[in-house]
Amino acid sequence: MAAAVLGLGGWIAQPYVHQWWVIRTACDGILPDGAVRDLVPEDARVTGTEAGGVKALGDFGCEVTVAGDHSADWRLLSLYAYTRRDDVDREFMSAFPESGFDSLAAMPAGMPGFVSRLGTLEFLLPCPDLGKDADGRQRKLLVHAGVSRNGSWRRPASYEVAVAFANSASKRLGCGAEPLTAPEGVSPADPGEDEPKTVTLASARDTACGWLAGAGLPDPTHWKLDVRLTDAAPTGGCAVTIEDEATSGGPKRMDFVAWFGDWSNRLVSGNDSDRPSPAASARCAGEAAHFGLDASDDLPGVDRAKKRALLRAFAAAQVERRGCTGLVVDGA
Repeated sequence: MAAAVLGLGGWIAQPYVHQWWVIRTACDGILPDGAVRDLVPEDARVTGTEAGGVKALGDFGCEVTVAGDHSADWRLLSLYAYTRRDDVDREFMSAFPESGFDSLAAMPAGMPGFVSRLGTLEFLLPCPDLGKDADGRQRKLLVHAGVSRNGSWRRPASYEVAVAFANSASKRLGCGAEPLTAPEGVSPADPGEDEPKTVTLASARDTACGWLAGAGLPDPTHWKLDVRLTDAAPTGGCAVTIEDEATSGGPKRMDFVAWFGDWSNRLVSGNDSDRPSPAASARCAGEAAHFGLDASDDLPGVDRAKKRALLRAFAAAQVERRGCTGLVVDGA
């Protein structure tokens, strides 16, 4: 992703003059300086910022560097936005391994994004003012907001900075997306380190994973659910685990994952061994949507036929919630 940023045009470097001035003018002054200050480690200082892009090329980026008393400059904020279809697809796909299955965390309800396995905040917003591309698909804005793990990134300020950048990028690139509002007092989760906050199936009925409460799992009260999907997110899933006392190896699990948008076609094409199985597909908002299940082989009371039935139930629930059409389950 760094290479893509180096290719942005019109970069403006701001030399270190005074700490307060550098922070206040970071990224052309579009970031809330209080939030930026909150992200800077106590033993570091902001040493410079860079911002720029080319509207005709559909890109805009911003970086903020810091340094400590005995350390070289390092990048605290890496904020990039793209509206060209090829750039959006390429950069968005970099957040996933080939199979598409990986740890991610949901953002608060209503936020059109997710927290990637790397801890970056990824947003995907429709651009009504840019119309449709040559294939008749709605143009979109991808926003990648990275806050270094060397900083204090597990703070509400991360969302404040990311949302401010996304709203500014939408205006600069002529996207016209509905402005985002940062969630109050909410810090990003870390998919790589946080213990999943699991709930019972019954208590999740009002979530995007609520279908599991009536899915007919054996011993339903023994299952725990990690809700990683919201109705506004371009991807996410429902991860369920059960402690199986009859076998060794710890908890058994099933990961149901949904990917919304034509970008996801790359996840299910190519090498069949990398494709999720079983899998399903549909059409949502004029683009492809794909659904997959990755499950332990020896789940108690869940054989291959039951897994396929559960995958169908998951996909059908998402299709209904999002107004999709044309649901197809592989092998059905």
